[in-house]
Amino acid sequence: MTVNVIKIGGNVIDNEAKLQKFIKNFSSLKDRKILVHGGGKIATKIAADLHIETKMVDGRRITDEPMREVVTMVYGGKVNKHVVSALQQNGCNAIGLSGADAGVILAQKRPVKEIDYGFVGDIKSVNAGFIESLLNQNITPVFAPLSFDPEHGMLNTNADTQASEVARALSENHEVNLIYCFEKKGVLLNADDDDSVIPKLNPENYEKYKADGVIYAGMIPKLDNAFAAVAAGVNKVIICEADQLQLAVETGEAGTAISLT
Repeated sequence: MTVNVIKIGGNVIDNEAKLQKFIKNFSSLKDRKILVHGGGKIATKIAADLHIETKMVDGRRITDEPMREVVTMVYGGKVNKHVVSALQQNGCNAIGLSGADAGVILAQKRPVKEIDYGFVGDIKSVNAGFIESLLNQNITPVFAPLSFDPEHGMLNTNADTQASEVARALSENHEVNLIYCFEKKGVLLNADDDDSVIPKLNPENYEKYKADGVIYAGMIPKLDNAFAAVAAGVNKVIICEADQLQLAVETGEAGTAISLT
């Protein structure tokens, strides 16, 4: 079967009108589908309301014990259930999951090196069989960016990485498309020009764009995950605007396509 793994970015999560439009488009997709969502700025706001300081390094959230409580509550609760509820309202039978549920996404707590990220998870395994059992019942899994370590418990996990790992696990037995949906039309040559989309990236021009400073910051880990997915056998990887989801799935002619050649 064909499976579409869709990751929706935090900036869309933060915009209710964009989110509802995306949910409608996602619900209309005919093939089996999985949604992985980011957290958006809601965790930062709620942390501030609780007088918990937010610390970021290179766009990554430092997750100490108080922040772990916040992200578990916000990502696994508020955001996840809001998305699941909206999907149900659009006729998409969905179930919200964290990595802890049925042990579906197991991770290890990131080792302390130059930076102590706290309770952040590096994914070790994905239970593809459990996910397949849901898809075979026409249930759409909706993953919060939370993985599980049997020793340390719930761990904050990068949603781009989580989407890539889920797609890679399922690609062993199925044709899998991985679509990263966010607020831009694709990977841009000029961050200030929304129409300067790079239509195709391969390892060679990716390295050149990085060296030239065209691709930088948070786009680099997203693209590293995209290339890892293609290298592991994922059929198609596209980075595009959330509004282009249907076009990306149906034709592949949207945003930036990731290729090894």
